[in-house]
Amino acid sequence: IHGRLRLGVMAYLSTAGSADFTLLKTKLQASDGNLSVQLRKLEEAGYVVIEKAFVGKKPLTTVTLSEAGRSAYIGYLDAMRKLIDETGG
Repeated sequence: IHGRLRLGVMAYLSTAGSADFTLLKTKLQASDGNLSVQLRKLEEAGYVVIEKAFVGKKPLTTVTLSEAGRSAYIGYLDAMRKLIDETGG
């Protein structure tokens, strides 16, 4: 989760629940290739579910935060808070 783009995906999806690829790309100011790689890593970890479909003739990729992803994100935030507290930040 710690990488900037992965953290951005998790933060966005933690409130939105799901988003299409184009929206994530725009919100996170990411390139297609970089976002694809990071989403694949999150999917392999079980943190997001990626669904591909067609709307008319246009491809649509939807990314949804999984329960495991929500738990991992909350755990990550808790760990960061603890680290900040311990260092007096």
